[in-house]
Amino acid sequence: MTKITAAITAVGKFLPEYKLTNKVLETLVDTNDEWITSRTGIKERRILKEEGKGTSFMAIKAAEDLLQKSGTNPEDIDLVIVATATPDMPVASTAVYTASKIGAINAFAYDLQAACSGFLYGMSTASSYIESGRYKKVLLIGADKMSSIIDYTDRATCIIFGDGAGAVLFEPNTEGFGLQDEYLRSDGYGRDFLKIEAGGSILPPSEETIANKQHFVHQEGRTVFKFAVSNMAEVAEKMLTRNNLTEEDIQWLVPHQANTRIIDATAKRVGVSPEKVMMNIHKYGNTTSATLPLLLNDYENQLKKGDNLIFAAFGGGFTWGANYLTWAYNS
Repeated sequence: MTKITAAITAVGKFLPEYKLTNKVLETLVDTNDEWITSRTGIKERRILKEEGKGTSFMAIKAAEDLLQKSGTNPEDIDLVIVATATPDMPVASTAVYTASKIGAINAFAYDLQAACSGFLYGMSTASSYIESGRYKKVLLIGADKMSSIIDYTDRATCIIFGDGAGAVLFEPNTEGFGLQDEYLRSDGYGRDFLKIEAGGSILPPSEETIANKQHFVHQEGRTVFKFAVSNMAEVAEKMLTRNNLTEEDIQWLVPHQANTRIIDATAKRVGVSPEKVMMNIHKYGNTTSATLPLLLNDYENQLKKGDNLIFAAFGGGFTWGANYLTWAYNS
């Protein structure tokens, strides 16, 4: 029997029009363009400003972009997964709403939450469904409206995050292309260092939690940076060593776009030269679950069938990991 692998066969994206530049942030908090750029690599980030539009709006747009580009019939989709840390609302799944709005009437759907590692974990989940043989088309979307949970008076976080969405379609492949290996990790002791304190079952919303700004992201930057640098680099290196890959075998490193220093450290650890590292953090900032699929969209026309890609991400919780995937098509 021919082995079935799960390959990415199409991509799509959506980015809000409004650009929040470093110059604008200088008017909001005590910071400046040079300070932000030197420490993060970010020059601007996209913000979804329209009232009443949330993460699902961007997820739907990214999915529609993919469907239109690939000519995929939404009724043929079996499953829709939305990786997000900013769902439209509690309880009601953003993925379910997204699937209905794009016409995926034969699909089941659900959200996946693993902070900035959400899309990476979603790749594992989507691939497993395909490899099982039960499903033929799995739509995986990474989407986050980070502006909805950011305090724009907190310079430690407001300079980092942006809004956006990216989508990929996983389908069966019999040529050996697609997801080859993964190494996914988590450590619950890290949740105190990158979190939103209120709004969950431990600390439900109240006048006090709102007044104390406990519904915004809080980050202990130095601790998160230290863990991210070491762990992202370690798992990326593990993908190479346990698959007997050298730097020459890797065409692209696809790293989570959190900070250029973290990205550079990961690239250095695996010996990948700068021209092989996908980067768009300067344009979008950290879009959390959307960073990896947005990279694939931005670099799609440079990807060639058979290219070896190493994905790496680190997120709050803590969650992190690396995937090894071979590209399945020429643009």
